[in-house]
Amino acid sequence: MLAYRHAFHAGNHADVLKHLVLIQLLQHLNQKEKGYRVIDTHAGAGAYRVGGSAQQQEWADGVGRIWGATDAPAGVAAYLESVKAVNGAGKIKLLPGSPLIAQHHLRAQDELHAFELHPTDLRQLEKLLTGLKGIHIHLGDGYQGLLPLLPPPTRRGLILIDPPYELKADYARVLAAVRGVLQKFPDAVLAVWVPQLQRLEAQQLPQRLVNAMKGVAKKGWLDASLTVLPGQDRGFGLLGSHMVVANPPHTLGPMLAAELPWLAERLGQFPGAKGVLRAGA
Repeated sequence: MLAYRHAFHAGNHADVLKHLVLIQLLQHLNQKEKGYRVIDTHAGAGAYRVGGSAQQQEWADGVGRIWGATDAPAGVAAYLESVKAVNGAGKIKLLPGSPLIAQHHLRAQDELHAFELHPTDLRQLEKLLTGLKGIHIHLGDGYQGLLPLLPPPTRRGLILIDPPYELKADYARVLAAVRGVLQKFPDAVLAVWVPQLQRLEAQQLPQRLVNAMKGVAKKGWLDASLTVLPGQDRGFGLLGSHMVVANPPHTLGPMLAAELPWLAERLGQFPGAKGVLRAGA
């Protein structure tokens, strides 16, 4: 289990992978003039201040390890630019969450629907984004709010599913949500974050997601994983993460294949650190 609040993990190695992939998907959608709808099922507060409690220091072994890198490959550089957009080029003071990253890439014809259940995070998210064109903040369960918003009128959509996985039920709910989305909207660009944990449900979920996408997602699937820590005897800790994507743009796989080894080298904390890419139809 994860003792989860977005703030505790903001900017860590999992955030780097998740947001790198998210930015690539947004940039791909922006290549066409027609608008699109982004749905973030577990939005969090949108941005997080660096510092404070010891629980909020995971960024140091994530974005902190690559901040200022002069040899960052293109996808990583685009992620770092999103962090610089809220900080400037100096010291990191604020870590953007997925809603703020999405909002930064939206155009006038696009929209974002962000769901959050935690009242403190919701208030912060509303303060950050309410009133901006195309932004819709929802107090509610993203699993339940997702399907009524699909398909978008333009038939172009990006869904990010990034639950806390605090409860065992999250694993089944994620899988059900993916099946529901692709049944209703098989063209959806659908990105799911999965933690690497030493529990059976976490280990099985990436393949179960892939199986749900096979033959249904019109443009196939990919599973990008980044492992930065070894397993521990007590079985606790976030070892890495996966981003499983349905209908990925054709450029995403080659980019990740080239850049995952760079990320594993920079973010890895043991000799077996690695980045792995799987893809298929």
